[in-house]
Formats: sequence, structure tokens, C-alpha cells
Amino acid sequence: MRELEDLRPAPSVAHDDPLQVAADEVRAARPELTGPFLRSLPGAQATVLGRLWGAFAREPLPGIAGRRRTGGTLTVSLEDGGCLTGDAAFAERFVRTPPGFAVETPAGPVSDPVRLLAWLGLRTPAARTLGAELANSVANLALARAAVGAGLPVVRDSVDAEQAVVDGHPQHPCCRTRTGLSVAEVLAYAPEHRPLVDVPLLAVPAHRWQQAGAWPAELRDDDTVLVPLHPWQRDHVLPRFAGLPLSGRSVTARPLMSLRTLAPLTALPGHHVKTSLDVQLTNYRRTIAPAEVADGPALSDLVAAVVDKSGHADRLCVLRELGGGAVRVDGRPCPSLASMVRESSDRYTGPDEIAAPLTAVHATEAALITGDAADWLGEFAELVLPPALTLLSMGVALEAHGQNTLVVLRQGRPVRVLYRDLDGVRVSGRRLAACGLELPRLAGSRAGEDPFALRTKLFGALLSGVFGELVAVLTRARGADPDDLWAVVAGVARRVFAALRTEDGDEEAFFAAAWPLKATTAMRLAVTPGMAQWVEVPNPVAAQRGGVRGEARR
Repeated sequence: MRELEDLRPAPSVAHDDPLQVAADEVRAARPELTGPFLRSLPGAQATVLGRLWGAFAREPLPGIAGRRRTGGTLTVSLEDGGCLTGDAAFAERFVRTPPGFAVETPAGPVSDPVRLLAWLGLRTPAARTLGAELANSVANLALARAAVGAGLPVVRDSVDAEQAVVDGHPQHPCCRTRTGLSVAEVLAYAPEHRPLVDVPLLAVPAHRWQQAGAWPAELRDDDTVLVPLHPWQRDHVLPRFAGLPLSGRSVTARPLMSLRTLAPLTALPGHHVKTSLDVQLTNYRRTIAPAEVADGPALSDLVAAVVDKSGHADRLCVLRELGGGAVRVDGRPCPSLASMVRESSDRYTGPDEIAAPLTAVHATEAALITGDAADWLGEFAELVLPPALTLLSMGVALEAHGQNTLVVLRQGRPVRVLYRDLDGVRVSGRRLAACGLELPRLAGSRAGEDPFALRTKLFGALLSGVFGELVAVLTRARGADPDDLWAVVAGVARRVFAALRTEDGDEEAFFAAAWPLKATTAMRLAVTPGMAQWVEVPNPVAAQRGGVRGEARR
């Protein structure tokens, strides 16, 4: 076994300790938050530690040789022969991890996720980067909780619902990583802090603008294109580019869950604006690739057409990406100076309705919904599974995770589902052609014929993700029986598959022994961090396929 001292992170001096640096920044930016921030740190640290412990429990991480569960204890064997042990319950997804949670190591208990990561013994650039990201996530999570205070955020409208997701990604240990933002900038721009953001408009000559789709007339001034530029980009990125003045105009907006997408207050009614941001949030730096700009309008038209043809347009509405573009730098579109406009959820909600990202139901401990838990989940499943599974059979796999997928609520009951962010969609030309539809020419790599890749895209987001999250919160907050809830989901799926052609194997995969789950920590530790990796998790409806046509065929 390697020397224990070699495994321990080097002690940090005060000015190098990222949490101390964050505390100093809080004191400078918002002195009244300093006390709440410091009191929130143990809970934030436990939350990030628990999510990392979950990754140790199930993901293919370098440095891990094996795992075993004995009673309520999880033991993780390391490649060097050492062992880590901890409560197996806190390695489960969507669990609430209490302050004080620790993992036992050969050197004693560890409550700091950065120190737990160090026990893998990795000396790679990716591991060093992930350590910094974990510390950043802890600091921003503590800041978010400090700002919100006790109780749940008030939700009065759809943007409030977006901003109620205080803890960020519900499974990722980098749930609140904002690499590149200072504390003052997090307070000024992050949705959980509920700021108003003045988005400056860049004045771009028409010949330097590469556009796809339609650009709003309000964002044109004769031959000049007015491009929304995130204020962080203005301060940190724009100075690198010559000859691009600001117009002197701006749009006041509220940040949505993704931070770089914003809802204008009065300008551009019916639109949301997606801006480039050279900041890493969870796994990715949030610039906008040229292929995303080019394909957004075409994919919007395609997916909307497939929804219409599926017969489920009354249940699922696509928030179309109407147009976008990027500034040409040296003749090529620049991902850091790109922007897109999409339909806002307001276009699809009535005066007594709000559109909530599905992860907000979990974030608010189901306070957004009303009625019996199983009835609510059944109503939601009837809205989302028929279109999602039908679209899959027709050749469109939605990345329907809890941020991209919104439920429209009327008095707490689900009435329709909205889907946004077409960049994550995957499409099959063969399946589309079988339904009489044509695959448009796409600039990106969203088209492919691998049925496993198509199913993984949908199932990893909607089933192990969204439904796993909903069942967890309804079990915890409403006292529902998880088996009863999953039985409701299985029943809806059986009825959907009974009406679909089955030669593609989608039904078998839905009821297989395991579902895919994105391995987010393994992705951060990879040689090329951010490339998608998947792990299997037990499928809670695997035993509930009986009685469908597939059984008769076998």
C-alpha cells in the first residue's frame, strides 16, 4: 500500500484554501451573508461528498478495484489495497445527505470531498481539475443556501420555478461548479440569487454575422445586428476581440436555471435568449458551437413535425429555437460570441398556469404539486410517456432530463409538457423514413442509426433521471410507496407500447434489468473530460412487463 501521507492532500495555507478565499469574497461582496455562508458550509460539503460517494459506489472510476455492500455499509476497495467505508444509504441517488456525513478512510473519517477524491491516488490533470471543481461546488452551494435562508423559495411564476433549484444538478457532485465566476459575479448572475441582469447588446456589422433561422427585428438596427452578450463575456471575453463595439443598449432579464439563458422582462415578448458563456457549469464550458446554431431551427421544425404526426401535440410542445448566429472572427463563427433565441414557456401557459422544470419538483420537496402522489405521477406519465416513446419509435430521441423538460401546472396538477434545448436531441434517418419523414441536412453529429445510442439518450434522461427523481421526492416528501409509484409508470408504458411497432427493441430495453445513467464523475476524470459516459443502474420496472405483447411473442 502506498504511504498514507502520500494520499492526503497537502494542507492549505489560509490564502490558498478555496473555501477561505470564498468566505473572504463573500465578506467583501455581501458582508451580511458571511455568517449564513459559514454556517451553510458543513451541509454543502456533506451534499457534495454524498454525491461523490454515490459516484464511488457505481461509476467506473480509476483507482477503484471493487465494491461490496454489507448491511447498510458500503465498502469501496482501492487498487492499492486500501478500503473506504461509509453509509450505503448516502450513496443512493437523490438522497438528502445530513451535515456531519463522513467516509471512513485508513487515515480516519473524511468529510471533505476533495480529500475523498485524493484517496483514488490519481495524479492526472483531470483529477487536479476535478478537485478544484468540487471545492468550487461546495462554496457556491453554501452561498446559494445562505442567500435563500430557511424554508423553500417562493414560486409565483415560471421563472421563480426555474430559480427555485437552489442545489443545482440533483446527482452531480459538481452541482454548483461555476469555474471562472467570482463570488460577486455568482451573486450578480446566478438564478438562485434571483438577480436582474442587464444584458448588453453587441453591435455587429451584418457582414460579420453568420445566422441560422430568423433573427428578431427588435435586434436589428439597419445593417447592424444587435447580439445579446452575457455581461460576464463583455467583461472577460470581449476585450480579446477588436472592432466589436457595444451598442449602448441592453435588455433587462431574469436568469433561468441554466444561468446563461435569460427571460427578458419587457423586450422580446415570447422569447428566451441563450448566450455564450466561457464558464464551466457542471461538465461543460457553456459556449455555443456553430453546429448548435446551424441546426437549432431545422431540428425545431423536425421535432415539432414529428410531434404533430405522432398525434400527441396536445401533451407535448416543443419550445422552438427560432434563430441564432455567431460573430465571424477571422472568417469563422466564434462560439464565444454566439447567441440564440427560442420560444419562451409563456407561449404555452395560460394565466393560471406555470411551467416548472421537472427537477424543480424535487428541489421544492414536491411543494409545487397537489393531490395524491400516485395520481399526480400517473397524470404526468400519461402526458410525457406517450409522446416521448412514440417519438423514439419514429426516430427522435429527446434528452428529456429535468432541466430540458418542463411540466405545465394548473393549481398543482400537470396539464402538458414542454421540451427545450434541441442540441441534445438524437435522430434516426431510418426510423424517420419509415414514418414518411425526411431527415434534414444537419451540421452536427446528432444523426445516427445505433438504437442503443437513441434509447440511452432518452432513457438515461427521462427514466433513470426524471422519473427516478420524482419517485424519490414523492416517497420522501409525501410518504408514497415507491413500488406503487413505479407500478403506475410501468402501466402507462405498457399501454403506450401496445400501440407501437416493436421491431426496434425499445419495449425490451424499457423493461430490461438495467437503465442507463450518465457517469458524470467518470466524465470529469477522463482524459478528455466531458465526453459522455454511461453506467447501468437497476431498473425498478424490470419485473412489471408481464402481460404485454412482447411476452406473448416470446
